[in-house]
Amino acid sequence: MSDKEIVIVSACRTPFGRYCGTLKDVDYFDLGAKPMVDVLKRVNLDSDKVDEVFWGVGDTSVCKDVFTPVAARQTLLKAGLPAETPSISLDKACVSAMSAAKLATMALQLGEIDTAIAGGATSFSQIPLIVRGMRASGFRIGDQNMEDPCFKLGYKDYNPVAVDADDVAHEWGVTREEMDEWSVRSHQNYGKAYEEGKFKDEMEPFEVPQRKGDPIILEIDEQYRSNASVEMLAKLKPIFGTRAITAGNAPGLNDGATALLMMTKEKADELGLEVLGTVVKMVSIAVAPDKIAEAPGVAINGMLEDTDVSQDDLEIIEINEAFAAMPLVSTLVMADKDKAKAEALREKTNINGSAIAIGHANTASGARIMMNLMYELRRRGGGYAAGAICGGLAQADACLIKV
Repeated sequence: MSDKEIVIVSACRTPFGRYCGTLKDVDYFDLGAKPMVDVLKRVNLDSDKVDEVFWGVGDTSVCKDVFTPVAARQTLLKAGLPAETPSISLDKACVSAMSAAKLATMALQLGEIDTAIAGGATSFSQIPLIVRGMRASGFRIGDQNMEDPCFKLGYKDYNPVAVDADDVAHEWGVTREEMDEWSVRSHQNYGKAYEEGKFKDEMEPFEVPQRKGDPIILEIDEQYRSNASVEMLAKLKPIFGTRAITAGNAPGLNDGATALLMMTKEKADELGLEVLGTVVKMVSIAVAPDKIAEAPGVAINGMLEDTDVSQDDLEIIEINEAFAAMPLVSTLVMADKDKAKAEALREKTNINGSAIAIGHANTASGARIMMNLMYELRRRGGGYAAGAICGGLAQADACLIKV
């Protein structure tokens, strides 16, 4: 195991736009290029100092070149990085950006590179409708049915993700009321954090030109609802035949991009850059494909077992709210079904809100979690934080951050 210390010296993101909201017409490569440019600008680092880019890319149908668009490559070129900069476009669904940071960490520890950008971008608003089978069917005339990849967001040979989350929540005794209460808490925590200016540490305003008039400046995550209430959420009907999953206790389909500037501590010292946080440990796990809500808890527990850090040592935790079921189930997993212990873990989990309020630009969210935890630790004067995110068919990544 390498003894190289891997650090983050800059981290930022776009605001996350609502589905078909302010960012709906932003070119996918422009969307991703924005935080790549900003993460370097924040520390006044020349782009030729970046040795490699690791980029979370889940859906390439939004790209101008649908077939193998090498999205990381096109994004870094749009951002003005040198053509000699190698890159990798990584698809692990919602886990992608955190796994991108993990790959960057591994390359840095191996000594292959000294500096990397890791992150990702998603534009749900630009996902096209598709028609299958026309090439082989010899279609000449008549109606065709179009398929919406956003609908049900599952995998053809498996349940919709919402159904699996609902089933696992039911198995663990997590109720609809708990999910709705957690969702309102997410909005309330986000609103408080936003008013306190916390998101200014990580979020760069996004300027969207208009055909007429001044550009729109997006400076807040559009998914946030200041008027969210348990009474309001209780009126929503469950989706896809589930018992308890609704649009209110699920995240949105969001647009956004994130970037982390990572390097060895030695390189940061050489460049005279302030270390914002240290990546202590990162892990990737997988569980049975229908147990997605358990996966973040399994990942965090497994990660901590390989360190000298305990759950009690964690100042804060973020478990991505792919649904409210995920943090509620995963804290029970972390607590080994001890409800009192799970409640104590929840007190320090998602304290600034998470995907239900912030939005879930899925292949960007993992890096967002890392930067949010890091900046919050800095505001608290330091400590340890753990973050985790699950992805398609029940994979998950976890990270341990120290400030």
